[in-house]
Amino acid sequence: MIDIAELLTFIKVAETSSFSEAGAQLFVTQPAVSKRIAALESNLGVTLFDRIGRQVQLTEAGIRLLPKAIKMAEDLQDIKRSMTLQMQDVSGELRISTGHHIGLHRLPKFLKRFQEDFPSAQLEIEFVQSEEAYQDVLKGRAELGIITLSNKENALIESLPIWSDPLTCVVSQDHPLASSNNLTLIELAKHACVLPNKNTFTRQIAEQAFGKQGLKPKVRMNTNNLETLAMLVGIGWGWSLLPSTLVDDKLVVLNLADLNVERELGVIHHKQRTLSRAAIAFIELLKNDSSTM
Repeated sequence: MIDIAELLTFIKVAETSSFSEAGAQLFVTQPAVSKRIAALESNLGVTLFDRIGRQVQLTEAGIRLLPKAIKMAEDLQDIKRSMTLQMQDVSGELRISTGHHIGLHRLPKFLKRFQEDFPSAQLEIEFVQSEEAYQDVLKGRAELGIITLSNKENALIESLPIWSDPLTCVVSQDHPLASSNNLTLIELAKHACVLPNKNTFTRQIAEQAFGKQGLKPKVRMNTNNLETLAMLVGIGWGWSLLPSTLVDDKLVVLNLADLNVERELGVIHHKQRTLSRAAIAFIELLKNDSSTM
């Protein structure tokens, strides 16, 4: 098999008629040039140069090889240029798995802008729970996950925070705690609540806050749909922790210093997967938007 470096060195020696000048132009030593030419001659089983005194001349075999070598070098450059253009082109399919809430409240403008900026790219969006999206990325079913970030590290997952999402403790207007002042976590724990399921990142964040004081929330019902949680709070089923985007005038915000918790929302990808140009472009779109800071 012909070594490309040896072939390019052969061309340079043929052009300059000098091993030393070829080495200078290739930024290698003259012995390195001699070694490459010797290896190429050995591989082809022919002598490519006659060394007569200080003169270096192509042999008949060298003369026949030169145009073929130049053609191969040109083809190599064409391949490099072609790959560079392809890598600059954002096209192909990008599979994203995202949580319902993020998909509805955070992503629409980015999805719209991405398709406007990169019309050759095809977005495939799967709307699932953040935990399912995490598994989709981990198992290679999606290239990117845009989710509530886990507070546990995984050596295979790269996590990039994009948004800070404070969780607000809320109750209905007629809830017993609605007019409470100086409310404590101990008092809140006595009242029923509605929260996401135990396996969710949001639930884990909430339980950690209670766990610091040796408490557990009194969960009346689990559901992963945040809009449903807001509805259940509104009809008096208990308190909950909701993103500020879901708090309206039907709900009362409770101020508890011990329950100032927040989620980090962001993008994840598998560390062992080479990201496509489309994925890189989408991540940059998220990072560069001023409203995400």
